[in-house]
Amino acid sequence: MAERQYDLGEAELEVLKALWDHGPSTVRDVLNQLHEQGRKPAYTTVLTFLSRLEQKGFVVSDKSNFAYVYRSAVSRDRVTRSRLRELVHHFFDGASGRLALQLVRTAKFTPEEVAELQRLIDQLETKKPRIDEVGKTG
Repeated sequence: MAERQYDLGEAELEVLKALWDHGPSTVRDVLNQLHEQGRKPAYTTVLTFLSRLEQKGFVVSDKSNFAYVYRSAVSRDRVTRSRLRELVHHFFDGASGRLALQLVRTAKFTPEEVAELQRLIDQLETKKPRIDEVGKTG
């Protein structure tokens, strides 16, 4: 089953990130979070983005109280996977290994990230059949 493509503008993504980072929030909460990050949207702008995100199915709202409370309806992981697939398709002709190599060549990694990368590479190595086993049957 093909995973849904998450088409979000940058400002919408920033609002969604605020919900991922801080959980269910009112418009005022999201506005304050964005202000803390140095962004200065107006209250009505944040409200518009939350309304659009709700119409698109990215957030849901609880309208049982005076102030609506919005929460994410999609996980950060799902949106990230979708956006990465799109990036790999557009810039690397679908070859995800090329993206990984580009990141390793150009990005700075913490020691913890290097250890995790090494662990993942080791897992890949143990999953590959050895050359002398290819073509053998039972």
